[in-house]
Amino acid sequence: MVLSTSRRLDLPYRWNGSDGVVQAEIGTNEDPAAYGCEEFARGFPWCRATIEPPARGYGEMLGWVQIVDTNEHEPGFRIDLFEPLGEVPHPFGFFGFSPTLFDSPHSTLPEWDFLAHTFLCGLAGKLIEQTEKGRHEVRALLGFSWGFSKRGSEIDSRDPEPLSADDWNAHLPYLRERFSTWNFPPGFFDTPLP
Repeated sequence: MVLSTSRRLDLPYRWNGSDGVVQAEIGTNEDPAAYGCEEFARGFPWCRATIEPPARGYGEMLGWVQIVDTNEHEPGFRIDLFEPLGEVPHPFGFFGFSPTLFDSPHSTLPEWDFLAHTFLCGLAGKLIEQTEKGRHEVRALLGFSWGFSKRGSEIDSRDPEPLSADDWNAHLPYLRERFSTWNFPPGFFDTPLP
């Protein structure tokens, strides 16, 4: 993994016999309209995570599970779904072939702390059929954290940092309760189920 001066973190992974790299980058929102945000989002950080090389087929479908802790809610991490879709029956904010994660949280609160744990995950088992237990499995491949603190007009963002399998494991009780029809095995994986 390499953290460059451009505030980028490169994380290698292996899934379904293919090697790839996630490039997680943190920047400052200097053009809210270009990012599809309201003007008050100016100065807040954005996060983009891309996957290289592009996927070749169904076996390389992946998804992003992001769990956030903010002082906007009760203490503790909770799922961060893609708001335009509303409630969905799965834990993914973004899903598909080499899906890109993009997030640019912003708030008018005078003080706001935001910490995200972001995990790239693959589906285990057959993509079309459910597992023999009747539930799909979400297998984490890697994770990184990022976030910021806002105090008045000052916004201090954090560089992306790698997370461990133990970080993923710490979220499993919540994920299993929140998405009870899905399996969430512990640890980071590099291959799907046969």
